[in-house]
Amino acid sequence: MELIRLSDRVHYMPGCHDTDRPYLYHLQGDHYSMVVDAGNSKWHVEAFYHLLANHGLSLPKYTLITHWHWDHTFGLPFIVGKSISSALTMQKLREVREWVWTEEAMQAREKSGEDIAFCNTCIRREYPDLHEIHVGLPDLAISEPTTLDAGGLHAHLIPTDSIHSRDAMLIHVPEEKLLITGDADCEDFYEGSIIEPHRADAYLKLVSGLDFDTYLIGHDEPESRHEALSRLRALTSP
Repeated sequence: MELIRLSDRVHYMPGCHDTDRPYLYHLQGDHYSMVVDAGNSKWHVEAFYHLLANHGLSLPKYTLITHWHWDHTFGLPFIVGKSISSALTMQKLREVREWVWTEEAMQAREKSGEDIAFCNTCIRREYPDLHEIHVGLPDLAISEPTTLDAGGLHAHLIPTDSIHSRDAMLIHVPEEKLLITGDADCEDFYEGSIIEPHRADAYLKLVSGLDFDTYLIGHDEPESRHEALSRLRALTSP
């Protein structure tokens, strides 16, 4: 795995399809750095931090969580610095923290719809020993837009409903003209695996109003503004 340079201040580690590891992003300010998403395990975090060290990049003061799903949060107990999520993400992770990690419990949650088959399959691959799973909580949770000033680099944190989950937090970085969205424009696998038109319309309206040239997502390569908005408009077409 390699660390990809997007600019002097922005780098990312690509994801891994086999265990559904998402892309992890590093934002370097003059005063401190920030990372977007905590990854899906201790090993995911360690691999990312190893790459950062090899490139002379600082470990994060803040890790910013885009939404509650396991692949973006199960690395929380192993990060350095503080983590920030939306208030709804905190609420959901408090529930997940009570889950039991046995084959029987996972199958029961899948049957009830509390969790889904794809996640369980990837969790088993990432965690051959389910006892290794430790669900952590963010240190801070926000309900309103909040700005972090890392020195020459600002991160505007925007908690919002999204197409993919109710607890999304977008990260807008105006100096770099970036919008980091996690999985916000994917279908909602927990609410019928569909794209609800009213949620897609609201998300498109929000995103269209932000100034960005590059759109960074959870499980694929960066897109241009034109590519992202064209794809989002297609989702809202009848």
